[in-house]
Amino acid sequence: MKTYKKLTDSMLKGLKPKDKDYSLSDGASLYLVIKPTGYKSWRFNYSINGKSRTLYIGEYPTIGLAKARELHQAARELLQRGIDPSQHKQQVKALNQDHLANTFEVIGREWYLFNLPKWSQGHAERTLSYLERDVFPWLGQRAIDDISPRDIIKIIQRVEARGAEEAARRVKQYILHIYKYAITLELASHNPAADIETSIILKPRTKKHFAAITEPIKVGQLLRDIACYQGTLVVKSALALSALVMLRPGELRAAEWSEIDLNTGTWTIPVKRMKAPTHIKQANQSVHTVPLSRQAIEILQELKPLTGRFPYVFPSARGASRCMSENAIRVALRAMGYDNDTMTPHGFRSMASTLLNQMKTKDGVRRWDADAIERQLAHKEKNQIRAAYDRAEHLEERREMLQVWADYLDDLKAGGKVIPLKIPR
Repeated sequence: MKTYKKLTDSMLKGLKPKDKDYSLSDGASLYLVIKPTGYKSWRFNYSINGKSRTLYIGEYPTIGLAKARELHQAARELLQRGIDPSQHKQQVKALNQDHLANTFEVIGREWYLFNLPKWSQGHAERTLSYLERDVFPWLGQRAIDDISPRDIIKIIQRVEARGAEEAARRVKQYILHIYKYAITLELASHNPAADIETSIILKPRTKKHFAAITEPIKVGQLLRDIACYQGTLVVKSALALSALVMLRPGELRAAEWSEIDLNTGTWTIPVKRMKAPTHIKQANQSVHTVPLSRQAIEILQELKPLTGRFPYVFPSARGASRCMSENAIRVALRAMGYDNDTMTPHGFRSMASTLLNQMKTKDGVRRWDADAIERQLAHKEKNQIRAAYDRAEHLEERREMLQVWADYLDDLKAGGKVIPLKIPR
């Protein structure tokens, strides 16, 4: 995240009005307007869909410098996702003025808009989809204090009944947080979701692994099918890269060209784009480094003339202001004949982990350190004490490992026969 900080608090405190309006810039189109009357206000100039707009952020000193920068950054993040900050502000204001209705949907949408700037695009879309499909049709027009635990239990069990056990738990959490928001703003007097124990009303969790192909012959066929895929170059490149980098689907599809250095063969992903607790994402003080194999670099070099002028490596077919849909790779796999019980977008990680863990040297010794594989998968260290002291990223070993892995996949793709997992040291 860029930091501009051209203005200082002491500078702002000493500002005097002039005979006409003037402004001072803090960088990145954030500026303070000073009027002859002494009135000062923060503004942000931006453009969206080819039109220039100005967002009124607030009056100074009610909105201080630090807060103005925070609101400015939130507006820029909305803009990156194709959301007009001015329209977003108007929506929030409209909902705030509609408190007299005090219905669950009004407050639920306000909670959604309040959190929208700090959520990823995928999480925001998923949350709104669940609310609009599973909650608002039944609870939306009800006064928020007239809803009982039984009403919420019916919602949760209805979602579970369609075979979406995990979604049922998410829906319960969304309702819980909407009530917490409402109580904090004194829009509700109690939280009927707080005492609902999902382990009592729902079936026990059954851990379901993402389907993945891990047999070498079948992996080779999958790679040949990807090479022959008849879809767009963007989706074909995302498929091919999925097999090489061991990233989660959301981390891959939202890749930005600014993260990738083709000269050094390194992809550096900020933690705000990784799977991590919200407070860690918001701090955004660490990165996940992905060494790029020769084959991965070649894929990106071929794609760059097509999408390099856009922020996203894999832009959406509906507009380059957003990244590729979360279903694009899944749909491509289906088109190639791989159903959800055979191979999933997430399955590329399991495929790599399984086969890399099985690799041996000619002497039968394990080829790769398990920690290097886990680090490449960006798995959270379960042993927190160990995590605090073992900060080694195994970067050089991971660079060698991913190149060996890419070469191994090339052999599988070219062969059609089982390639031994024993390789020379």
